[in-house]
Amino acid sequence: MQLMEALQGAVLGILQGITEWLPISSEGQTMLAMIGWLGISPADALSFSIFLHLGTMMAVLIRFRHEFLGIIRERDSKLTRTVVVSTLFTGVTGVPLYLLFRESFTGGRQATVLIGLLLIATGLLLRFRGSATRRTKDLALGDMVILGLAQGFSILPGVSRTGTTLTVLLMRGISGEDALVISLIISVPAVLGAIVLDGSIGALPQRTAAAMFVSSFIVGYLSMNLMIRFAKDVSFSRFCMALGLLTLLSVLAY
Repeated sequence: MQLMEALQGAVLGILQGITEWLPISSEGQTMLAMIGWLGISPADALSFSIFLHLGTMMAVLIRFRHEFLGIIRERDSKLTRTVVVSTLFTGVTGVPLYLLFRESFTGGRQATVLIGLLLIATGLLLRFRGSATRRTKDLALGDMVILGLAQGFSILPGVSRTGTTLTVLLMRGISGEDALVISLIISVPAVLGAIVLDGSIGALPQRTAAAMFVSSFIVGYLSMNLMIRFAKDVSFSRFCMALGLLTLLSVLAY
């Protein structure tokens, strides 16, 4: 039984690590796996899927440790303000949605389709008008507010946090490389807030929780590096269109 619990946790962690950085909602995928495979309630599946983000969050902290040290040391930097403001406004949309729909979450298929179409449209715009030129230092307060409000909707299973935030940043004219980094960095406080709000860590068997954390951290770190490398090796317009197509295909798969 203990070995089976650890194995189940490892499989779920691997699934989380692979899907976290793709615009297909890792939360939605892991919830479907837990409900269908383990037979647990949607409410418990949501709690466990939130906990799964702890491992991938640590992967971001390790990968961007220098950026996070800079945030701590330079409290007046534009990146610091972006993280703080976007996190506050993530709570404005995320907390009410979580409290309202905690017991009756359903997959956000329509939202996923919209994100996929927007990513493809953004890729086409970048292809025909050239790459966006705004950098992190050019972010205005309005950009940060919109980014945070959009990120809050990703508490809904089926709504991809990565896809949503990346699309918003690109449509606000932020360069592809900066948009990707910002999207990854602002995920850390959002994940911490969701875990604290849900309070589900103590409900998990220790072996399951440990297997979830370790496997999601390792696979998440490796897959994140692959995604960053892929984004650098191809034009960002093609990167966006590829992600958008993958998003639409994920809807057809379910």
